[in-house]
Amino acid sequence: MASTAMASTAKAAPKASTINPETWSHPSGVVPTIQNVVATCNLGNKLKLQELSKRAKNTEYKPKRFAAVVMRIRDPKTTALIFSSGKMVCTGAKTEENSRYAARKYANMINKLDMEGVKITLSDFKIQNMVASCNVEFSIMLEKLAVDHSSFCVYEPEVFPGLVYKMNSPKIVLLIFVSGKIVLTGAKSRAQIYEAFEKIYDVLLLFRKG
Repeated sequence: MASTAMASTAKAAPKASTINPETWSHPSGVVPTIQNVVATCNLGNKLKLQELSKRAKNTEYKPKRFAAVVMRIRDPKTTALIFSSGKMVCTGAKTEENSRYAARKYANMINKLDMEGVKITLSDFKIQNMVASCNVEFSIMLEKLAVDHSSFCVYEPEVFPGLVYKMNSPKIVLLIFVSGKIVLTGAKSRAQIYEAFEKIYDVLLLFRKG
């Protein structure tokens, strides 16, 4: 029955989540914790990475290994990958707000370097991936889950101890472990993470050990 319900959800057209992440809670008391936010943006100008790495603090540039300047800040604790095209990837933030704030901070830092012909204008900020984790506090029968939800699952314990569950709506990938630990990846917002958790929790209750 649960598998059929999930299948019908998978075929439905994607809908924007109606969950308010600021007020959301779950009857179990479990709240997934955001571990990493990955965002991209455009700095609005092509950059000379060699010059950037020499002028800016807390940077690393090894072009033979990776074609981007790696820049880090402590508040919020994040890392930026800055490409010569002006594209930037920001990782390590724990909230969407901090990710956006970090991107603005990196842009301002580069602007203050006064590199000739370079005027930074931050645009196209977009959350690409959010990773969260939690523990449902009960053991899960992964083998049975893999059989009953075979359309959504990949479970190869000899290769990886967790079950990979590919949810279609929201489009989230969950790593589910026998201990009850869950890692959620691929979300674009906290609302999607909470929605995915609500759906998977009801499924996992059916495969609870003991």
